[in-house]
Amino acid sequence: MSRPVVTRFAPSPTGYIHVGNLRTALMNYLIARKAGGQFILRLDDTDQERSKQEYADGIMADLDWLGLHWDRLEKQSLRYDRYRDAADRLRADGRFYECFETPGELDLKRKKLLGMGKPPVYDRASLGLSEEAKAAFRAEGRVGYWRFLLNQTRIEWPDGIIGPVSIDAASVSDPVLIRADGQVLYTFASSVDDIEMGVTNIVRGSDHVTNTATQIQIMEALGGTPPAFAHHSLLTGAQGEELSKRLGTLSLRDLRARGVEPMALLSLMARLGSSKPVELAGSLDELAEGFDVDSFGAAPTKFDAEDLFPLTRHHVQGLPFAAVQARIAGLGVPADQAEAFWAVAKGNITVLADLEGWWALFRDGAAPVVDEADREFVAQAFALLPPQPWTRDTWGEWTAAVKAATGRKGKELFRPLRRALTGLDAGPEMADVMPLLPKRPAV
Repeated sequence: MSRPVVTRFAPSPTGYIHVGNLRTALMNYLIARKAGGQFILRLDDTDQERSKQEYADGIMADLDWLGLHWDRLEKQSLRYDRYRDAADRLRADGRFYECFETPGELDLKRKKLLGMGKPPVYDRASLGLSEEAKAAFRAEGRVGYWRFLLNQTRIEWPDGIIGPVSIDAASVSDPVLIRADGQVLYTFASSVDDIEMGVTNIVRGSDHVTNTATQIQIMEALGGTPPAFAHHSLLTGAQGEELSKRLGTLSLRDLRARGVEPMALLSLMARLGSSKPVELAGSLDELAEGFDVDSFGAAPTKFDAEDLFPLTRHHVQGLPFAAVQARIAGLGVPADQAEAFWAVAKGNITVLADLEGWWALFRDGAAPVVDEADREFVAQAFALLPPQPWTRDTWGEWTAAVKAATGRKGKELFRPLRRALTGLDAGPEMADVMPLLPKRPAV
């Protein structure tokens, strides 16, 4: 009998979520939701110096904004007793050993190996230290840190995106799992948590492939069953440039401030880099139903934030009045005009913040724009403009009268009149605009 599907998103609260993090979170969320499983939010907050509550709060607020609601919240900072217990078991089994090299000594070793054309793999010099030698190092003031003893065999797994992976453990340094200051590192804490929390599926970035190899051995050494792994490609800029240096400007809160809608962002990230076309989804359930991790490729994936705005426009323009009624009321639109205002404005906005400009036009009127060559024509036309209130029929009746009086037609007729009334070259149907204009412009 198969285990219930359990996935997790494990961000470090040392900053805000960016699009790269979101890709990982969303894939794990959709796998869990499609299978009717459980999605865990686990805050990797063992780095007490850099972890901040404001970032933890920000991560949760961003996920909540997107609708990625977690079933369980875990904090690694509350699980130190579990890591101590796991460390004791590894020591007892001879899989944990104490090291005393300084950073400078390790750096010299790395440079020497590289100079010889060899991979900079740790030489296990501390593995055979006697208790007397360890005591001597401590007498010098050195504090030990702890490495995991890898079995130097091939570590293999069927990756859900990359395909079959095989890594020679002899080509990898025994990972440091506990620093000299006692900080439990990600590789260890994550392995312990994934076993104890019953995680069955993990999707994360391809920069974690080597971590995965060592974590598989750590999990097995602790008596656990490693989950199914899949490593998605890393994002690049629109021209293929490295994106990592720009991720700080692509935080979810920045995209939200620019007016990007959650479903636009989710729809793009759920398909970006896959064999399926990007389409605006109507809900997370719809995204989950159509999600297949094996449809994603391993090649670097281009991301352009500007691609979010056509999707946002499509989403916003399809919203029913009820979905925006409170926002429109917040602009000060009278209740008896609100629905008509939305009907007129919605086809001419990309983000909801664009409504403010349209309401300013209908609230205050526009500064008319009249080209010098059209001044006489506009004056003649405005002499034929009936008094307010105007209806949907006013535009058609007025322009017909102006055409008959002046002989103008087509763009030469309509464009100067639109500009004189609204100050704009394009926009909603003028038949819909006329009833909402607050006053007759002075031209």
